This record gives sequence, C-alpha cells and structure tokens, in this order.
Amino acid sequence: MNRPGGSAKTRDLAEWLLAFEAAPESPSNPNTPATIHVCEKLRQHLSTLVGAAGFRSLFLRALTLAKREAPISNLVQVKEDGSLEGFNGEATQTGAVLIANLLGLLVTFIGETLTLRLLHEVWQDLPDSDISSKGKELT
Repeated sequence: MNRPGGSAKTRDLAEWLLAFEAAPESPSNPNTPATIHVCEKLRQHLSTLVGAAGFRSLFLRALTLAKREAPISNLVQVKEDGSLEGFNGEATQTGAVLIANLLGLLVTFIGETLTLRLLHEVWQDLPDSDISSKGKELT
C-alpha cells in the first residue's frame, strides 16, 4: 500500500508549487517560506469547501505522515483555523514532503481529477503537462 505522499507525481507537483511560490515574480511575501504560501493558499481555498475543521483534520494527518518521512520539528503545529505554526523555513525538501502528503490525501479522498481541478483554481499557471501523464495517476 502506498503512502499518500509517497508517489513521485505528488512529490513533483508539491515541488512545482513550492518553486512557483518561491519565484521572484511571485506575488507572495518573499520573507515567508514558500511552504507557508502553498499551505495558506490551499487552506483558504479548501476551507470554503470543507470548512476550517475539515481542512485542519486533513492537514493534521498530512503533518503526521510527513513527520515520519522528514525532519519536521515537533514545534510545527496546525492551529485551530488550519494554518501552519512553527514552520520557520525548514528545508524545501521538508515542505515538499508535507505538501505531497496533503495532496496525496486529497487524491485519496476526492480523486485525482477533482484535486487537479482545485489546484488549477488556485494556481492558474499550473501546466497540465507537469501534473498528468497518460496512464499514470498521482497516487
């Protein structure tokens, strides 16, 4: 059985999102880690669909799974509103593991098609070729 964040496709997608948010032309605050930007955009968008508690539950599970794979500090926590607290610019690889786990859980619960549609609603520049390959799924 695959871990939610274990697929190469979800990891690649997470790395693309991080690179996009870290790019100099990104409208995000350059003093905040890209991982925070990605998580905040996902939180804001998904909370309208599943509520703050629903997103928080999903994000808590992703964080738990990510801590098994990457050196994420025990100080990193998910606040009541679903936002991430205590993530102070850990390595990009650590952020990719966290986001890949979150994406993997989304694919598990709502499927690849809906997950990709949600991501395209938030990141319109997300190229189709980077996230889908014929015959291959994200999980």
